[in-house]
Amino acid sequence: MSIINIIVPELPESINSATIVVWHKNIGDYVNYNDIIAEIETDKVILEIPAKINGKLTSIKSKIGSIVVSKQIIGTIESFTNNNKKETLTNNKLLNEININNVVINKLSNYLSPSVRRIINKYNLNIGNIIDNIKNNKKTKNLTNKRTIKYVPMSNLRKKIAKKLMKSKNNTAMVTTFNEINMKPLINIKKKYGKDFKYTYGIKLGFMSFYLKAAVEALKTVPEINTFINNDNIAYYNYFDINIAMSTENGLITPIIKNVDKLSIYKIEKIIKKLSFKSKINKLTTNDLINGNFTITNGGVFGSLISTPIINIPQSAILGLHAIKDRTVVLNKKIIVLPMMYVALSYDHRIIDGREAIKFLLKIKDIIENPIKLLFNY
Repeated sequence: MSIINIIVPELPESINSATIVVWHKNIGDYVNYNDIIAEIETDKVILEIPAKINGKLTSIKSKIGSIVVSKQIIGTIESFTNNNKKETLTNNKLLNEININNVVINKLSNYLSPSVRRIINKYNLNIGNIIDNIKNNKKTKNLTNKRTIKYVPMSNLRKKIAKKLMKSKNNTAMVTTFNEINMKPLINIKKKYGKDFKYTYGIKLGFMSFYLKAAVEALKTVPEINTFINNDNIAYYNYFDINIAMSTENGLITPIIKNVDKLSIYKIEKIIKKLSFKSKINKLTTNDLINGNFTITNGGVFGSLISTPIINIPQSAILGLHAIKDRTVVLNKKIIVLPMMYVALSYDHRIIDGREAIKFLLKIKDIIENPIKLLFNY
């Protein structure tokens, strides 16, 4: 047998530290190769730390909430061969196995089945502790009707989001301008070609791919928006890496779709689906999240009618999309009902003037209302 260190994986250069958020194993627990032992959280993503060997967790050197860095030792595992491998049950697993909730608490020790007694004897478990745990759980349930305030520490990711938003608010001259878009042409395309698209590519045709392509054309038309401030200089990107905001259980994240100008509608939809899946299972890497020129956020998926999104610094602007609602509008001097969507562009007025912001939104509007123009790039 030997002692193997549990080590924090190497973090990218732009990330200096991480926080221990979960230990999935306790000291003394047996682990299999590739079992997830712990999770750490950076300001970008949650990373899982798997076991590199079969063995037993012998120490935890960094508790939940501890700040750790790359290559830091946070615990140890005592290795063993498969022939010597043992099984263990915690009290919680035992409770599940014997379905303890169906046993009368005050007569538990008198009514245990032979199989349950064998488990208790085999693992030298304390039946008194089990009874106390159940009683405490029942007592807690009886207190749920009381008025209480629950304090939950902010996660490292949530704290980083808060700091970044405040930094954006306090360090940009942020202004928001609005427009509205007739979504009927795009809806018609989706209805007409959606089934063929899915049949051909095995993926649904969504709106976001069109928004991204429209954003690229608008950024080409108004290059002042595809910029950032570097000291006293304005830095212009000559490429189009666009962040798309996604909501997760851990907070808002903005994975990047790179070189959008070079991607087809199908490839964009495929990348969006992949990033969405990875975000749901906390598998996004730092490479998926670092940098980006411009951000698109769609509050409309949650029902937002209109909002003023906050710039994703160091970027200079962010496009906010909203819910599509039927509204009465005047078209060709006639009052008709159309599916309309408000769009918002928040921008840093230090380097972008209202003229450029309005021109940008008008370009977005023109392309979405005339998506055939995407074929001709005008």
